[in-house]
Formats: sequence, structure tokens, C-alpha cells
Amino acid sequence: MKNIFKISVVVVLLLAVAVGNVYAGNDKRRGTAGATELLINPWAHSSGWGNVSIANVRGLDAFYSNVAGIAFINKMEFAYTNTIYLGGKSGLRSGVGINAFGIAVRLFDRGVVAASVTAIGFGNIEVTTVESPDAGANGTFSPSFMNINVAYAHSFTKSIHAGFNLKVVTEQTADIRGTGFAVDAGIQYVTGENDQLKFGMSLKNWGPSMNFRGVGHSFAYENAAGNDMTAEYRSASMELPTCLNIGASYDFLIPAGEQRITMAASFTSNAFLKDNITVGLEYSLFNIMQLRGGYIFTFEKLTKAARTTANTGLCAGASVDIPLTKKKADGSVRPTLALEYSYRAAAPFKGSHSIGATIRF
Repeated sequence: MKNIFKISVVVVLLLAVAVGNVYAGNDKRRGTAGATELLINPWAHSSGWGNVSIANVRGLDAFYSNVAGIAFINKMEFAYTNTIYLGGKSGLRSGVGINAFGIAVRLFDRGVVAASVTAIGFGNIEVTTVESPDAGANGTFSPSFMNINVAYAHSFTKSIHAGFNLKVVTEQTADIRGTGFAVDAGIQYVTGENDQLKFGMSLKNWGPSMNFRGVGHSFAYENAAGNDMTAEYRSASMELPTCLNIGASYDFLIPAGEQRITMAASFTSNAFLKDNITVGLEYSLFNIMQLRGGYIFTFEKLTKAARTTANTGLCAGASVDIPLTKKKADGSVRPTLALEYSYRAAAPFKGSHSIGATIRF
């Protein structure tokens, strides 16, 4: 097992160095990646404090932040989150809805297998063409994006945990479709007398380029000889939005009332976007109620005219863990139902709202 862990560490570090050497600091590549929906966190719990939980994420939320956190699932876990992305009660709305569902099962003493599906819908969009530019005259179309993930996480020791995730990305409309494949890998290290200090690192969305195919790329025309011909455009390939995350967290434990205050920070190196630093704070009472908040500092100018992302950095969330059975005499973990909410600010949109539920056994 120690050899497997060493190999995992070496692989993640080599991939991280390779990505950093090829892409870091290359402003000409900003905004040229495909499948950028992979950079949207679909889970309510971790998005409530800015995806800062690289070191201490636990459960199915780890699919986004650091897949190594799946190793902490007790026996089984189900999770569902619905997100209204970039749209609130008033103001400019994107019309985008995100649904994420995940399941995880502990199959081995130290190993957990998990799967998740994230579906993104855009509603009905009116078709406009060069010949008929008026909206509403040509019907509508409905794009759909979907990410399918299968992961395995393993606890090598009480302190060392690692995992990897295989994902399939699909983007399609009625007449065109793109498919991509990627790998995530992550490591977490836990130390301290009460496991209060944690470190983590994850590499996400590393894989080959993707492109689009379908009849939407073809068109009919008449050549110089008067013959009817059909030609097809070639789709340019797009690289996936690879990123490297490094984070740390520390738990301040307060025995009175079983309280906990967790401070966390992370750094994200994006291959095709601006890098950012995130800080977050979470308060827990009786291991039942949690309040959290965070801020994402992006390395760009903060003026509206110069911004390249709608995310203004502020985020907040809350969750309540409801026990489903009475406390057991042997002190073992009880099944719980967690209700979760998160808010992420955005401009000129009115922010993103996520509501989710998680059942843990």
C-alpha cells in the first residue's frame, strides 16, 4: 500500500508540474478551453464557502473539490443538488439550471467507489439565422450538457488518503454533439492530535482535446458545374480546462457545546483562466448546524469593464444534519439527512442559488 501511495503522489506531482510548465502564465490561452462547465461546482455544501475545501472536503462534494475526500464516507451516501445558475429573483438571468446526483458505497475496508451525474439545461433558445434573423420565426432549440463521473478513493493510513476520478463530458444540441474524457486525481493528508490540521492537492480535468461532430456542421451548395453538393465544416479541437488546486485547513475545537470553527485557504492555478486564492470560514454547532462563508480573490482587475468572470467572489451557505435514528450505545455513526444551501454572488447577474440534500449511512 505504501508503494501504491508513493506512485500516486509521484503521478499527481508529475502531472501538476507538466500542466504548470505548459500553461502557467500564458494569457493568450485565456478563454480558449472547451467544456468550461467543469469549473462550475454543482454541490451546495462545498460551494457555500467558495470551493475552498481542498484539504477537508468529505463525501460526494469531493467530486468537485478533491476526489480524495470520498474516502471518508462511512458506509453509503446519496446526494442531490439543484442549482439556479447566474439568476435570482430579479435582475438579469442566465436561464441555466444544474442538477447533480451522486451515490457512493464503501466496498472495501479502506476503499470507496462512487459515481455522479451532473446535467446542465439551458431552456429553450430561439433560433436565428443570417437569412432569418428575427427571433421567434424559426422555432427553438435546447442545448444540454452532461458530466458522468466514476471514482475510487482509498485510505492508505489514518492520515493519508487519495483518489482518482474518470469523467465523460458531453455537450449537444439536436444536430451536433461533442464528447470529451478527463481524469481527476487528489491527495489529502490529516494530522494533529485531533486530526485538526489538513492539507490537500488535486489535479482536475486532465485529458485529451474534444471537438464537435454532427449534421449541424454540414451545408448544401451548388458548385460551378451546377451540381448539388454537400460539404462539412471541420470543428476546431478544444482543450479541457485543466486546473491544479492546493489547500489547507485548521479546526479550532471548542468542547463547550461541541463547537468547531474551521479556517481554510486554497490556491487554484487555472490553465485557461485567471488564477485565484480562496479563503473560507465554517462554524459548526453540535455537529448538527453549520454556517459557512468564503471569498474568491481572482488575479484580475476588479472594475466591471475589465472583469473576465461574472463571479464577484463572495459566497455563503448553511446546512443542517438531521439524525434519522436514535443515538447508538456503541457510539457508531448514525444515519443522517443533511439539508444544504449555498449562494454565490455574480455581476451583472443576481447570483447562483443551490439547494441540496444528502443522506449518509
